[in-house]
Amino acid sequence: MPQIFRARSNTTFRVLLVLLLALLAGAGWLAYAIVWSPYVTRVGVPMPQPVAFSHEHHAGVLGIDCRYCHESVERAAFAGMPSTHTCMTCHSQLFIDQEMLQPIRSSLAENRPVRWTRVHDLPDFTYFHHGIHVQKGIGCSTCHGRVDKMPLTFQTETLYMKWCLDCHRDPARFIRPANEIFNMAWTPDEKWIKSLREKVESNPVGPAPLTECQVCHR
Repeated sequence: MPQIFRARSNTTFRVLLVLLLALLAGAGWLAYAIVWSPYVTRVGVPMPQPVAFSHEHHAGVLGIDCRYCHESVERAAFAGMPSTHTCMTCHSQLFIDQEMLQPIRSSLAENRPVRWTRVHDLPDFTYFHHGIHVQKGIGCSTCHGRVDKMPLTFQTETLYMKWCLDCHRDPARFIRPANEIFNMAWTPDEKWIKSLREKVESNPVGPAPLTECQVCHR
């Protein structure tokens, strides 16, 4: 019976097999890179807004408290957005002729809300309550970053489930004193974290229930 394959067929097959494995590995790496890229996560990407609002100016330079604009953040699931009247409290007297503020003036004149674009937009299947997190000692900058240094607001975290679980598994790293919730610059020291971990470990329940599915998916 004549030989079907040439002697070099084994070498050719091995080369093709290596190329196929390399292609699969490259495709996996590419998919991973895309999933974690700013194109998908929107980390570091400012969202287009009807008005180029600067947290750096309002919260940083002027020192306006977060709750002045996000007034329901301590009690409701949604932190709330400032009404047009809140904006015009100042801007009926300041920068009244600025072209960039025309959408605010039009909103007041036409009695319609400004359509802001949500920067931190969780999927509909995820339940998040601002009030609970604030009451338990989670500060604004923990999730939103140093917005007081952002000329235009953007995400600093992916909002992926892994990010949420990292906090829920070890909340002691993120909980702060009640009087530091709205202090963007506050960071915990090791003594504070250690004392909180001791409290968690002494609790018979511990942080385990925080990682159960129904906590965030209802």
